[in-house]
Amino acid sequence: MSNVKAMVVACAAALFVMTPALAADQILSGAVASPSGQKLEGVTVSAKLEGSTITTSVYTDTAGVYVFPPLPAGNYRVWAQALGFELNKGSVDLTAARRQNFTLQEIADAERRFRQLPGEMMVAALPDATPQDAHMKKIFMNNCTACHSTSYALQFRFDEAGWNKIIALMKMAPNNGVYPGPNGKPNQIMDRNQKQLAAYLARARGPGESSMKITSRPRPTGEAARAVWTLYDLPLNPDAGIGTKYNTNDGTDWAMGTTSKLGQMPHDGGLGLDGTIYFTLNNPNRSGTIGKVDPKTGAVKYIKADAANGRAAGAHGLTRDAAGNFWFDVNPGRRALGKLDVATDSITIYQTPETMSPLGGAVTMDVDGKGKIWASTPSGAVRFDPVTEKFTEFKSLIPAKAAKGSGQTYGAAGDRDGNGWWAQMAMDTIVKGDVASGKAIEIKLPPVKMDMSSDDRAFYDTVSDLSFNTPVPWSQGPRRMGTDKNANVLWVGNSWGATFARIDTKTMETRIIPFPDPTMQPYHIVVDNKHNVWGNLWTSDRIVKLDPATNKWTLFDLPVRGTEIRHIALLERGDKLSVVMPVYRTNQMGVMTVRSEAELAALKAKAQ
Repeated sequence: MSNVKAMVVACAAALFVMTPALAADQILSGAVASPSGQKLEGVTVSAKLEGSTITTSVYTDTAGVYVFPPLPAGNYRVWAQALGFELNKGSVDLTAARRQNFTLQEIADAERRFRQLPGEMMVAALPDATPQDAHMKKIFMNNCTACHSTSYALQFRFDEAGWNKIIALMKMAPNNGVYPGPNGKPNQIMDRNQKQLAAYLARARGPGESSMKITSRPRPTGEAARAVWTLYDLPLNPDAGIGTKYNTNDGTDWAMGTTSKLGQMPHDGGLGLDGTIYFTLNNPNRSGTIGKVDPKTGAVKYIKADAANGRAAGAHGLTRDAAGNFWFDVNPGRRALGKLDVATDSITIYQTPETMSPLGGAVTMDVDGKGKIWASTPSGAVRFDPVTEKFTEFKSLIPAKAAKGSGQTYGAAGDRDGNGWWAQMAMDTIVKGDVASGKAIEIKLPPVKMDMSSDDRAFYDTVSDLSFNTPVPWSQGPRRMGTDKNANVLWVGNSWGATFARIDTKTMETRIIPFPDPTMQPYHIVVDNKHNVWGNLWTSDRIVKLDPATNKWTLFDLPVRGTEIRHIALLERGDKLSVVMPVYRTNQMGVMTVRSEAELAALKAKAQ
């Protein structure tokens, strides 16, 4: 039945984190230095009220001084850390004291120092001086990052036989990381390169001397050091009720390395116009489709749409419209479009007609400049008019099941003129859904330059199972994208190429813009009202901002390790911008704001 709208009663089960009534907010500050007395800039300092699930993190300035925004009075756990240094813990009662200084000791143990590193730094240290090593490094970056980030694998040491066993298992696993059994089809690229890759990784992360050369990177300075992060812990399992266990390795102590993926959430996220935090639950559960977090208390509530199997209908993508309501994909049995009315916590489901594709692929969605909703399908994208409740379908020129592999859609976005855009990640193709003509227009991205043997290149030309985790070495890998709603520009994050694609939405002119480091892997892109381009670097524990007017890059560090962030969203209210993202692997929701120099100076004066 076409365009059927079904109202789903929103059932809510809440998990509450109680914050007692406390005295007026206080300002916590202090200084961080080395044992020699050297003031340390760019050190991450975090504070968490006892009994709370909310962590606030800031950074030290050029004088080694940090200052928090006003915090509720009470007993806090406070800690400071930086790459190469041991975590130093303290405690402070803000009803009696407001200052906590730290001295950081360098880490003596080489493995602890290594496990601190974000994946980007680990990969950058892999050898690539010869064409063969560069080839293996690219295979690792592109093919070993489907169900985990690079740091999860590289934090361990195995001999060549051990790496062989791991690759033998993982070449059978699709991008969801679920082993299909011994009769599954192996990844052609991993199968061909298994022996060479195992030997390469054993030289780098084997029991003997490592071939890796680690280069330090600067700690946050300037704008990046004025950032404030607020992280909200989410329960590992929404079905377990009050008192659900939280992740024991929550990324707090970097030397513990990248955690195993536990829990059911979150995947995508966003901020409501009132500051409430929303996120999608992508893994099977019985309690929730959408989660929401009270930003003051950390209380978590679940909103459920029923699936045909009796569980909650899962959701993946999420976007906010001008009225503050959220749109997402939802799977009650046939994947559809969902709308969350934030005033009533009710979910409405809109199903595409049977003659059209359901929503699908790695579903992404966006609201275009005309207020229409764009969402990806396996074979292209659909446009939904919230007023008429009608869908329009656009199909890719390359089919979802192509001769070379998967032509499924990955990212989708809408531009300011009401046109849609989507990516076929495995095919290095961007497609425009032109509303005026009703046609799909294709853009092929240029390949990454690679030096390899003629035999290798001939083999890759024969690969027929290209997908989200089986790319050839020269793939760009266009992923989730975003348009500038105040200009005619689409920005695409190319996860394998470590580049942006900048596309003029009218002329289709395409420019490839390299990231500052070839190991940076973007996942999702959004653009603010000042044309700044924001992206999450999912293997780096970082987000990036590019000012296109000046070509200036700003890199913001997350305060936790092994984050594997897959989505980024913005909320702009006046001059205040909040960046929100689900911290996928550590089971948290994160919100970042940046203080102005004047705001920071006023806080420091008040703290003194």
